[in-house]
Amino acid sequence: MTSGTTRGLPRRTARTPEDEHSRENALTDVHPDTAPASPLTAAARAVVPLAAAHAAAADTDRSLHPDVVEAIVAAGFTRHFAPPGACGPPGTFADLLTAAAELGTGCPSAAWIASVCASAGRLTGLLPGAGREEVWAKGDGTVVAAGLIPAGTAVPVPGGWRLTGAWPYVSGSGFADWTLLAARTEAGGRTQVRVFAVPAADCTVRDTWRTLGMRGTGSNTVVAEAVTVPAERTVPLDTLVSGASFPGAAPCHTVPLKAANGLTLAAPLLGAARGAVRRWTELVGERLTAPPAGVSGAPDRSTYEQALARSEGETDAAALLLARVGRVADEGEVDEAATARNARDCALAAEYLTAAVDRLLRSAGTRAHAEGEELQRRWRDLVCGAGHAALQFAPAARAWSFSRDQAQPRTGAAGQASG
Repeated sequence: MTSGTTRGLPRRTARTPEDEHSRENALTDVHPDTAPASPLTAAARAVVPLAAAHAAAADTDRSLHPDVVEAIVAAGFTRHFAPPGACGPPGTFADLLTAAAELGTGCPSAAWIASVCASAGRLTGLLPGAGREEVWAKGDGTVVAAGLIPAGTAVPVPGGWRLTGAWPYVSGSGFADWTLLAARTEAGGRTQVRVFAVPAADCTVRDTWRTLGMRGTGSNTVVAEAVTVPAERTVPLDTLVSGASFPGAAPCHTVPLKAANGLTLAAPLLGAARGAVRRWTELVGERLTAPPAGVSGAPDRSTYEQALARSEGETDAAALLLARVGRVADEGEVDEAATARNARDCALAAEYLTAAVDRLLRSAGTRAHAEGEELQRRWRDLVCGAGHAALQFAPAARAWSFSRDQAQPRTGAAGQASG
């Protein structure tokens, strides 16, 4: 897997016009992938220039430009994991990783929306059949968002449930056709968390998304007031967490939530980091090729070489971890040990990517911290995205350690395996 980043640092020498052309290539060229691109990745690459052109405005406006949203939908992200029969055969996690990372090189917020809406669409496959059909009645253009924090309550009514609550941090809530909302229910003296598919017309969106980064995702608060949801549009959250099969299910629909959720969140961060390496190389390249000036004199080239080597190396290492997560998830039947390892690897990848871009920002000089500078915007996006609960290393490490201990044979006092 190639890094999608730049070729290295230029040297300060007398330059001919040909040298200048080579210098521009060395600073800005992106390594092409050697394997043929999937249709989703090819479509994502076509969206990158548009998303990049609107990235600064998305950060300021706290929402994506409508043309970018339309392009994400047309590219196939939101239907990538649609249930069989809704929009053609479902895609793979490996393809989503590659495509979302590609889009993230242009705009991390656009990639986040593309990836998490793909994930939300996957979860609709576990609704009862009639519910799936209703959600996807619009076909290819359907957009699903999700608020899986159980921030609401639901009470049983004839034929279904009455749902009330306010769900924060729902990415894509401003343009989604449907939103999956988690709520606590009480039935037979037992508390259960269920997920409800609610059409946009039955909800309101409260403007609450004012954050350090990922501002363009418009991850605002969705509010439902006594909305009636029929029984065919709800499923226990445990079913999503554990994964389940249904008639015609593809492998992607049976994957436990925690085995794949981190991938859909980390993939946009991978693209953000690759874009940060590119932009950093442009900024530092200008500094290294400029005549020495000021009190500090000529910059120390080795400092920049080390920053680039570490940061691009960490970015490549994160890509390798995430690629394995995608391969495991695409096998379909993922056990508890593999689920725990996937979650661990995604959290570790997020740490690598955040560390890489933090180093780049600190080493790029004051110019990189300017309000309108792309590099600091990408740094903010990385910090914000990596702050998601699903990408925290401590709980992921705890779950992985527990699963590993469970898999080890137990020994008695005499050192022999106990039964």
